[in-house]
Amino acid sequence: MTEILVTGGAGYIGSHACKALAQAGYTPVVFDSLVYGHEWAVQWGPFEQGDLSDRTRLDELFARYNFAAVLHFAAFAYVGESVSDPAKYYRNNVVGTLNLLETMVAHDVNQIVFSSTCATYGEPEMLPINESHPQRPINPYGASKLMVERMLADFDHAYGVKSVALRYFNAAGADPDGEIGEDHDPETHLIPLVLDAAAGTRAEITIYGDDYDTPDGTCIRDYIHVSDLASAHLLALNALQAGSASRIFNLGNGHGYSIREVINTALQVTGRAIPVTVGPRRAGDPDRLVGDASLIREVLGWQPQFGDLKSIIATAWQWHNKPLKVTSRKVES
Repeated sequence: MTEILVTGGAGYIGSHACKALAQAGYTPVVFDSLVYGHEWAVQWGPFEQGDLSDRTRLDELFARYNFAAVLHFAAFAYVGESVSDPAKYYRNNVVGTLNLLETMVAHDVNQIVFSSTCATYGEPEMLPINESHPQRPINPYGASKLMVERMLADFDHAYGVKSVALRYFNAAGADPDGEIGEDHDPETHLIPLVLDAAAGTRAEITIYGDDYDTPDGTCIRDYIHVSDLASAHLLALNALQAGSASRIFNLGNGHGYSIREVINTALQVTGRAIPVTVGPRRAGDPDRLVGDASLIREVLGWQPQFGDLKSIIATAWQWHNKPLKVTSRKVES
């Protein structure tokens, strides 16, 4: 079967993409440092541990496998940490990607799907945000992803490396079959934090500011199910395999939900009390962030299967209640 390199494939989104790849007949080969990923999440193909900073290791990897393309998820993604330690983010996200791209060119692999982010846009000037929105990131994390987008454009022009960059909004939910899900340390995403409070493993959920210019005073965000993200990566890969030119697409549901709406929906799904406290605003939190993903629907025919918040939270709650066990891997490396 066709081998696809999945950097960061032991992480939350990367592991879901690996399942989608395997179901479509590809062999995902996961390359992950396990700094934030989990080996138990690698269930659909070989696992190779390593870091993008190690060019020798990358050359060995590309010599061992016959990669048709790369899905690139490996990145540090904590916004606050990127502000306090930007060097870590530029070294890992930018220099690491440069090593990856140079290795691809050296081994004649010329297709890559890149996990980008709506953080490249910065403060929204219009809603919903489409791909033509100005890109003015307000933190080093967003800046590092924007730099990679520029690198991809330059590598296309100079070396013929074709790419699809997917700028997505808030990933949420879990595999509907319950095989994999979200497990960050530290956890910063709203939905799993709310579910921790519902499960009693967290004392309360803090709303950072309730005086925003929104109907209920709390921030509004666009949540997209992780399996829908995975299906978009598969569509992007198939487009590149069919000879598509380089493209950039947003990924979102096009509908925003406030923090209080997330909490209230979690109440409905779990039937549990969720203690809530209100804290001060965090610097740099826009009132609303909602994406326009009509372009990828039109061009690649992408159709989200989990478009409503309740179904997204229901899959997350199912995973949340599953005892986490290190399972035997389905495919030996």
